Amino acid sequence: MANQDHAKRKSGPAARKASGPTFAVAFGGGGARGLAHIHVIEALDELGIRPVVISGSSIGAIMGAGMAAGMPGKDIRAYAASVLARRSEIAARIWRARPAKFAEMVETGLRLGQFNAERILREFLPRGIPDTFEELQIPLRVTATDYYGHCLTVFDRGELWSALAASAALPAVFRPVMRDGRMLIDGGIYNPVPFDILEGAADILIAVDVVGVPSVRTSKIPNTIEMMFGATQLMMQSIIAMKLQKQRPDILLRPAISGFRVLDFMKMDAIMAETASIKDELKHAVEAILKRDAA
Repeated sequence: MANQDHAKRKSGPAARKASGPTFAVAFGGGGARGLAHIHVIEALDELGIRPVVISGSSIGAIMGAGMAAGMPGKDIRAYAASVLARRSEIAARIWRARPAKFAEMVETGLRLGQFNAERILREFLPRGIPDTFEELQIPLRVTATDYYGHCLTVFDRGELWSALAASAALPAVFRPVMRDGRMLIDGGIYNPVPFDILEGAADILIAVDVVGVPSVRTSKIPNTIEMMFGATQLMMQSIIAMKLQKQRPDILLRPAISGFRVLDFMKMDAIMAETASIKDELKHAVEAILKRDAA
């Protein structure tokens, strides 16, 4: 595990391979909107690009773990579609992730509506995700927010699943994750698109922002949960804007996901259709950089 100091540490200029420049990818948080990351993974596969390192916050950490484990984008898409296609399948997996005993439910206080993130992930993610960072095929850096430490925490070694659970522990949906004496919540709260923790790690840095902004305008006042998620989006976009003033990735992708909510996982087909253009956008951006560097 590494803390915020690790996140700011530069690894120095990446060595260029004889076959071309190296790439690093940062996948941002955004709940169901992060399904759009699949397009990016597929595009990289089609371009024959294997990142030298990946970072991710929240859903971005989960997608990054799939890629780092060696799953092609088409396999990630097929697996997600098989899990999210039927409400009955989702309900069954959530039911299996419930606390086995009432004593476990009230261990740290009755938390109705707050799921155990690691249990949920183990029910929903493919079995090909390993237990440790060291077993991944591509180095991965996973962010979480240290609730009482008031800082970013970056995991890149040791046990993987609790790191993914911490990164995805969205308040009001998942209970915090305890690891190494720290209470950890959603990594996107502190670093929505963690491209800065990859500074100097590769020749070309790609960042994918799927945070979005509240966009559905109606005369109906949003309910409490919708307001909380919308306010969080605004906060995250403010963080991203400030980071971009200091440092910009070589390629910044922002797929059209603002029309979807953080828990719209059942709308996978619509999300994928709405964001399909991101594949060509990434390919064109990579080609432009390669032509520029070759000139």
